[in-house]
Amino acid sequence: MIRNRSRGRTGQQNRNAQNGDSLKSEVSGKNINSSDARAFSGHLKSMLDLIREESGNSPDIVIRQFEIGEPASRQADAAVVFLNGLSDERTINNVVMRSLIEFKPDPNLVTDPDRLMEMILNEALASGDCSIHMDWKDMLLSVLSGDTVILLEGCEKALVISTPGGEWRAVTEPSSQLVVRGPKDSFVESIGINISLIRRRIKNPDLWLETMKIGTVSHTHVGIMYLKSLADENLVEEVKRRLHAIKIEAVLESAYIEEFIQDETFTPFPTVFNTERPDVAAGNLLEGRIVLLVDGTPFVLILPTVFAHFFQSPEDYAQRYDITILMRLIRYISFIILLLGPSVYIALTTFHYEMIPSLLLISFVAQREGVPFPAFVEAMLMEVAFEILREAGVRMPRAIGQTVSIVGALILGQAVVEAGIITPVMVIVVALTGIASFALPAYNLSIAGRLIRFCFMVLGGMFGFYGITLGLIALVAHMNSLRSFGVPYLAPLSPFVMQSQKDTILRLPFWTLNNRSRKIGNHKTNIEKAEEIAPLGQPGQEEGASGNRQ
Repeated sequence: MIRNRSRGRTGQQNRNAQNGDSLKSEVSGKNINSSDARAFSGHLKSMLDLIREESGNSPDIVIRQFEIGEPASRQADAAVVFLNGLSDERTINNVVMRSLIEFKPDPNLVTDPDRLMEMILNEALASGDCSIHMDWKDMLLSVLSGDTVILLEGCEKALVISTPGGEWRAVTEPSSQLVVRGPKDSFVESIGINISLIRRRIKNPDLWLETMKIGTVSHTHVGIMYLKSLADENLVEEVKRRLHAIKIEAVLESAYIEEFIQDETFTPFPTVFNTERPDVAAGNLLEGRIVLLVDGTPFVLILPTVFAHFFQSPEDYAQRYDITILMRLIRYISFIILLLGPSVYIALTTFHYEMIPSLLLISFVAQREGVPFPAFVEAMLMEVAFEILREAGVRMPRAIGQTVSIVGALILGQAVVEAGIITPVMVIVVALTGIASFALPAYNLSIAGRLIRFCFMVLGGMFGFYGITLGLIALVAHMNSLRSFGVPYLAPLSPFVMQSQKDTILRLPFWTLNNRSRKIGNHKTNIEKAEEIAPLGQPGQEEGASGNRQ
């Protein structure tokens, strides 16, 4: 493939792109050697008929035939092929078609289609992103991706011009990770726009981008962005290895990629961070992390990540450090309430009455006098009802969803108390637990906490505080065993790194953070994910593994 691009790229990047192109055909399982020779026959009518046949005569495949050259002299037959709806028709008309119609080549070149194709590429087209394709299926994928293809009579290759277009959602305020102070833009479903939003914040040639296609049917574009001087080279290679190893028909959301590349599958905790905020992605790139962008979704993946990363909000770096410390402590307390709130109440009212003050115990006993269910059954009923209301509020139309969920919760809570089925204290505990789940910046960590909460409720109902203690030990042991691309999930708390405590639970002033190590993954860890993975660095250097600035 001969490329003529206006974007500046180094030789190493071009070699990486070419290696990625060769691996893409392996990932998608294509066998292109046998059919391309017959497809590029050089006969224009046969090639156009084959395009119509392979696309099922789709009416959105536009084919425009014309002639190149002076009317009084010999002319070359040519055709332009593009997809209506995904291609920018204004660019096609003003740049491609006008350039070709006004192009007057040497009459001697008309008899040499290959030289004429190169002349069109180098002299006729006023477009910065053009390439010559000799791969038939690759050419068809370019058409279906919104590019424009030029075919010549007698030429056994195609000229592809980048003309992406179509309708995309405008850049708007994020629907998740809202902030009071900070940028208000968010990623959209176009990978090109998402890349530009990141490059707008990091104007540095050290910011590298590599792309590939994943999915044997969908051929979804996936981009890998990282800062060459900060990202660990072994980590970058490991990410690319896992992406190339993905065998799937279609990638419709970044969650498809996340499940394939994460270290541990059977865990409720997310080990890959996702965000729809460009400022968060740019901040993590500056920490040495890698950003994965998937075409068709506004959520990008950031890796590696740690547990503390999910408690940090973009606004932490737009407010004073003392206010940020208070907000972070509230988030950690909210997570503890989310996990242990109902289970502690169940254990106290079922096994450990002696730990409750006398006056409060009398009030609890008086409330439970007419309730027919034990505390465990009460909690399970209310938690399930709260989850149903929460899910209904999310799935219902936005105009009535919030109203129905609030009214439903008020009516349900008041009705069950007046009916003597649930005690008022249980309603307060469940409501406090639900509110605490909304205080976490990361929605996927909130879901994990809601799931683990039911396990602690069972342990508290069966064994009291002894069961809760055993559950906490098992939970910490499980979290300590997790890895995110080799980085310990609880780092820098376990293993403990004093230098990284400046921006984990606390957030000290910016001037104290300047001398910290910013490189991710400088450690040696054995990872087992489908097959053996090479170590990622040297031991004893976990400084960069903390949940650093977003």
